[in-house]
Amino acid sequence: MTDFVHPALLFILGAVPIAFLNGSIRKAYLVLVPTLAILAVLTLQPGSYGAAQVIGQEILVAKVDRLSIVFATVFTIMALIGMVYALHLTRPGQHVAAFVYVGSALGVVFAGDYLTLYLFWEGMAFASAYLVFARGGGQAIRAAFRYLMVHITGGVVLLGGIILHAVATNSLLFGPIEGGMGAGAYLILAGFLLNAAVPPLNAWLTDAYPEATVTGAVFMSAFTTKTAVYVLARAFPGAELLVWLGTAMALYGVIYAVLENDCRRLLAYHIVSQVGYMVAGIGIGTEMAVNGATSHAFAHILYKALLFMGAGAVIYVTGRRKLTELGGLYRTMPLTVTLYMVGALAISAFPFFSGFVTKSMVVAAAGQDHRALVVLALTMASSGTFLHTGLKLPYYMFFGTDRGLAAREPPRNMLVAMGMAAVLCIAIGVFPQQLYALLPYPGAFEPYTGVHVTESLGLLMFTALGFVLFLRALDPENTISIDTDWFYRRGARYFMWIAEKPLARYEKAVSDVSETAALPLLHGAARAGLRVDLNGVDAVVNGVARSILRGGGTLRRLQTGVVTHYALAMIAGVIAATAVFAVVWQ
Repeated sequence: MTDFVHPALLFILGAVPIAFLNGSIRKAYLVLVPTLAILAVLTLQPGSYGAAQVIGQEILVAKVDRLSIVFATVFTIMALIGMVYALHLTRPGQHVAAFVYVGSALGVVFAGDYLTLYLFWEGMAFASAYLVFARGGGQAIRAAFRYLMVHITGGVVLLGGIILHAVATNSLLFGPIEGGMGAGAYLILAGFLLNAAVPPLNAWLTDAYPEATVTGAVFMSAFTTKTAVYVLARAFPGAELLVWLGTAMALYGVIYAVLENDCRRLLAYHIVSQVGYMVAGIGIGTEMAVNGATSHAFAHILYKALLFMGAGAVIYVTGRRKLTELGGLYRTMPLTVTLYMVGALAISAFPFFSGFVTKSMVVAAAGQDHRALVVLALTMASSGTFLHTGLKLPYYMFFGTDRGLAAREPPRNMLVAMGMAAVLCIAIGVFPQQLYALLPYPGAFEPYTGVHVTESLGLLMFTALGFVLFLRALDPENTISIDTDWFYRRGARYFMWIAEKPLARYEKAVSDVSETAALPLLHGAARAGLRVDLNGVDAVVNGVARSILRGGGTLRRLQTGVVTHYALAMIAGVIAATAVFAVVWQ
């Protein structure tokens, strides 16, 4: 591996010095490492690196191909943008966690075997959980604890699947799962789907992301779910189940976003929705569909981070996060509004923005595969995305009723980071072929056809008209949507009832029986055993010991040391032996 520098090591090992640096030196270092990582990724050559044998299995630390390179490229770009956004933080903890988080995500992307993948997979969970814990307060700590427990459970499921799959195939190498789906493959798929936030395994995302720190949520929006998209594309391309799960996700996230009042929770639901496009594309499995899922993941990381940065800027300067508490900020935060709207137009798939040239590839692939229902559902989800992220959220957050909040533009580094993401959202939309050239499969796709542009604009304008006509019906309410948490909460309630009532009563009954019947019996048996031991076993042992001691004393007295005595004893012995022999012989 002398000709290969693993980008993950730049971040994981690079996290160590952060705690010892201060001021401008730390800021320069935080920007330098992601920049070096971008250069390292761009200079990677396809191939396999770090092959070894562990417990009789082949281990491959890094496998580089077009799929891994495109994800690593956007991950390192996002790391740079995220670090610029977080430069104003004075404490190093979040920077260290973010470095380990990014490094672990890159480790998963380049993993050539399941063991390497699993180690980095768990590293992501622990590093990202810190970004929620770091916010402090009871609500954030509880959300972080739930987040960590869910991902530890998912990790156990994944590990079980890896072990069963390795036993069945006699290989730990990570690649497409071919042949029949055994128990191991299904467990691996379940572990991947949890990180992809596929309902009903999505509650951890919408629960934890809104509770993370302002900067931590930006990183979390970019890596966990998209790493899951990568491993699904690597291991399960063409899995029919993913088509319908992804389609359901796209609609599910949009529907629940209608109910949201928390700005970051609303955006979190749209992560679920947008990842649905990617999962559906991987399930379709054609070259265009996988390219579409990959390109959409690339674009989504950038525009979703931009949206979280915009919402985070509002939270940073106002301390408010509910739409019912916000409004009128366009006067004091015009740059933030403008940059946020670039992300909003990108996620809504407006022409000349990144989402338009990536999302349409997935929809077109579904159409080519003659999946009319999937095309209809994804198109409806796209309309709902524009309704909530492009219209509802910015209207109530930046415009709407002026709440008289004292606000200002966020720190300059936050605006610079938002500007970097906004430029990329526009550049990808205007020059899509540059992104298409990075995709796993060669192939021509032209998003800017007259029919496609006309259809998209018509759908978007119709959605905008509906927003204006039904504006009052869309007013946010100060409520909390429970989502699939309902099942967890009801399940936890029943669990606690069972633990506190039937199980506790059973335990008390067993204890009572033990104390009144079993324990006296055991004590009596112990006393009887003690008497047997003292009076029987010890007496026999002591008697044998005394006999041996007396015999030893007699032998010592016979050992006089006089030769004539020994000679007489030998003669007597010979005579006795002769007599015995004579008697026996007769």
